[in-house]
Amino acid sequence: MREQSTDLRETVRQRYAAAAVKVTEGGTACCGPQPAAVEVDENFGSTLYAADERDTLPAEAVAASLGCGNPTAVAELREGERVLDLGSGGGIDVLLSARRVGPTGKAYGLDMTDEMLTLALANAARAGATNVEFLKGTIEAVPLPASTIDVVISNCVINLSVDKAAVFAETFRVLKPGGRIGVSDVVADDALTPEQRAERGDYVGCIAGALSFAEYRAGLEAAGFTGVEITPTHPVADGMHSALVRAVKPSVDDEPGDSAAATDACCGVTSCCTSDERTTDPSTTAAEAKAASGCGCQN
Repeated sequence: MREQSTDLRETVRQRYAAAAVKVTEGGTACCGPQPAAVEVDENFGSTLYAADERDTLPAEAVAASLGCGNPTAVAELREGERVLDLGSGGGIDVLLSARRVGPTGKAYGLDMTDEMLTLALANAARAGATNVEFLKGTIEAVPLPASTIDVVISNCVINLSVDKAAVFAETFRVLKPGGRIGVSDVVADDALTPEQRAERGDYVGCIAGALSFAEYRAGLEAAGFTGVEITPTHPVADGMHSALVRAVKPSVDDEPGDSAAATDACCGVTSCCTSDERTTDPSTTAAEAKAASGCGCQN
């Protein structure tokens, strides 16, 4: 299994290295259902960013966009925050984040591909960005200290990992208490088996490695995140969706065993009757959990 995981990671690295080289030579690159594809379609790439955002960036950063969404549009970045982009590629989301957090903030980009890091550094220089830093490493072992980041973003990269539990754990580790994630990723319908997901594409095509909605939620909650929201935005294949994922690392004041938390989790539902309502058992709906418990909160 470990050898297979290593092979998959190397396959992904080679694909993205080739994409970076293509952009450097004057082409475009895009994550899509065909491994050799480099043309942007409506489901992936820079077309998912507003024109006024694209126009402020170096053309090479726009051309290297491989994602399935625009995480900076939902991360609600604020002045002075420290942001980490997992799988930063050519740097489009790092550069956009750097503008939003301003000179008192900082945007980090993490990538395992030398060619992408070289392209990202060149793009940062072209953009005149001084509050950015690009790091070499994998998203399963982030080379940053614990509790140092305010916001973690990622754009269609976590689904490429062969160890998503490690990604969620590392994301939780580097975030400060009260920190948050704002991620774009490919997510599968709960009814699709891993085999059916594989039929719809391959790892480097950003589809086969996708978690289901329930698996994604369970993985984040197992790592310690709360307030998980997974909102599909547009389809990328039959039963597969680009989705926006939000979650929060509890602050130090959020004690898991306090009375408020115990009351909040009554009926098998946390944040009962609020917009953050979710079930403690991902296989059931909130209505089913409430009905089964017989508690008074049935709405």
